[in-house]
Amino acid sequence: MFISRAQWRGDLERCGWQVCEGGPRSDERGSHAGRGVDVVVLAGGFGTRLKPWTESSPKPLLPILDRSMIEHVVDVLPDTLVDRVLIAAGYGIEKMREHFESIDLPYEVLIVEETDPLGTGGAIANCREHLSGGAFCVINGDLITSLRVEEMLDFHESNGGIATIALWEVEDPSRFGVADYKQETGKIMRFQEKPSIEEAYSNLINAGTYILEPEIFKLMPEGAHSIERDVYEDLAATGGLNGFPYDGWFVDAGTPASFVEASQVCISAESFSSGSVEGDSWFGDGSTNNGEVFSSTIGSGACIGEGSLVRDSVVLEGADIGPNCNIEGCLIGMGARIPGGSDLQSQIVDHNSEA
Repeated sequence: MFISRAQWRGDLERCGWQVCEGGPRSDERGSHAGRGVDVVVLAGGFGTRLKPWTESSPKPLLPILDRSMIEHVVDVLPDTLVDRVLIAAGYGIEKMREHFESIDLPYEVLIVEETDPLGTGGAIANCREHLSGGAFCVINGDLITSLRVEEMLDFHESNGGIATIALWEVEDPSRFGVADYKQETGKIMRFQEKPSIEEAYSNLINAGTYILEPEIFKLMPEGAHSIERDVYEDLAATGGLNGFPYDGWFVDAGTPASFVEASQVCISAESFSSGSVEGDSWFGDGSTNNGEVFSSTIGSGACIGEGSLVRDSVVLEGADIGPNCNIEGCLIGMGARIPGGSDLQSQIVDHNSEA
């Protein structure tokens, strides 16, 4: 469905926004002070780059140190700011429900099922009936970041607009959504999805976290769509799209290498409640290390055999690595067994299997 610029302006004005050079502003802006916000976690993918792990467990439930990936994702907001977490998911629904029913969290978790792929915009729209009203936060489901969303929400409320995108600076922006950002106004003037390096507006990319007003739904086409392509590009032209640059760390934990990196970031941030750190590695409760371990995580009850070297790897709960092994850049699944003398480089070993 095509929406003309005039239609956009009409929709914005009917939502109570004034379109001007400073961007759309509502006559009745709410404040998050004293209340929480809803969080939509986009977790509709199948995690194909982390197979075979994700064949038996949905990606959001994969453990990073002693918690699931999705619990680390939601950590960008303090518990006191979260009312409800809506997980937009299309795979592993029942396992996710069972997981969240079995743990105690300070916020409500609701799984919102996608029976068909909906794209980012369609997935957000699919959660609409479960939102409690007011501004809400949207986060990509495999994002480990140092972003302080409470500061981003303050900026969003003070700067006007319908949407605010977290921005991160990279050397090569060609794989991402890119912002033409004006620091003096805090506005994104133009937005482009995955341009060539030569055509990119800047090196500031969409960092996968959004603050959205409910009015955003009036600007969405029906059905499956991309909010980045089908909404943000036109919204930027009206002055309704804010940018929020930040620094620290930004890891998309959707590949084997980035999953290891996300684990290392969580060690540095002390994002765990059990186990201990020795050197630059984390060891879960009951794990045994008779070898050498560097820049890795060793799950609870896992065993590293004598003379073995483990570097830049994730070894999950109950795995057994025999003596005199060399393990580099690997993901070793729960209960997996690595025979003595094995030399593994950049491999994923499935849960309860033998390499």
